[in-house]
Amino acid sequence: MSFNTRPLVMFTLLAGGLAGTAQAQLASPAQALLDNKFVFNLGGFVLGTDTSARLNGSSASNPEVDFDQTFGHASDATRIRADALWRITPTHHVRFLYFDNTVDRSRVIDRDIKWGDYTFKAGGNVDSRVGLKIAELAYEYAFLRQPTYEVAGSIGVHYMDLSLRLSGTATITNPDGTIRNAQLAVKENSVPVPLPVIGIRGGWVVAPQIYLDAQAQFFKADIGSYNARVTDLRAGATWMFTRNFGLGLGYNHFRTTVDVNKDSFDGRVRFGYSGLQLFATGTF
Repeated sequence: MSFNTRPLVMFTLLAGGLAGTAQAQLASPAQALLDNKFVFNLGGFVLGTDTSARLNGSSASNPEVDFDQTFGHASDATRIRADALWRITPTHHVRFLYFDNTVDRSRVIDRDIKWGDYTFKAGGNVDSRVGLKIAELAYEYAFLRQPTYEVAGSIGVHYMDLSLRLSGTATITNPDGTIRNAQLAVKENSVPVPLPVIGIRGGWVVAPQIYLDAQAQFFKADIGSYNARVTDLRAGATWMFTRNFGLGLGYNHFRTTVDVNKDSFDGRVRFGYSGLQLFATGTF
């Protein structure tokens, strides 16, 4: 009994070639961002901000202050974003985010600024500090997952700490209605805002060393003393020069509006930023 072995040999070679190609793809540097348990990003921003807020006085609602228009561009800023992803299993993930945007500015103001019970007088030099720190912990479920891409939905807790400080020459309205002058008045308020957020994130290996990702998060609700809206959109591309390390460029657009009715802060804060993010990536 005899048979032609040529088809079997060709099939074996083809199968081996396909397996080798798949193995090479799985071993590519960018593929590690989909397969490894831990992924870390750390970077800084080149961005523009949009900040306005009002702090009501004890007996009056004050107009909003546009910090960017009033005090100009930042003279000193710290802008850092860190992201971490832990794949407990291929479909169940935990994600952590930390963002710090602290801006110090100083200017001789050309009009009075009413901030709480303080009125900073036109013609005087006023220092301002706007601080935004965000920490988020979220659970993700990858409802679509293939060798070269994944799409995951998320739900988590988004904690924002907004702080605003003005200092300079001002008049201060006392609780009894009397007014006093202060050469160096300092008024600082902090707004801690814990909020739930939902979102979606996707990642795609488009080349052996190139990984694209995009993320969107939203929230809008009236909870207790807070009426808040949050939008956070981000897209990026990462070049993995080894299987464990890479460099990336992204774009981030963030907007939040928070109305607060508390003893520590009675008023509104609107904060936004958008711009390019340069970051380094590590995965293990």
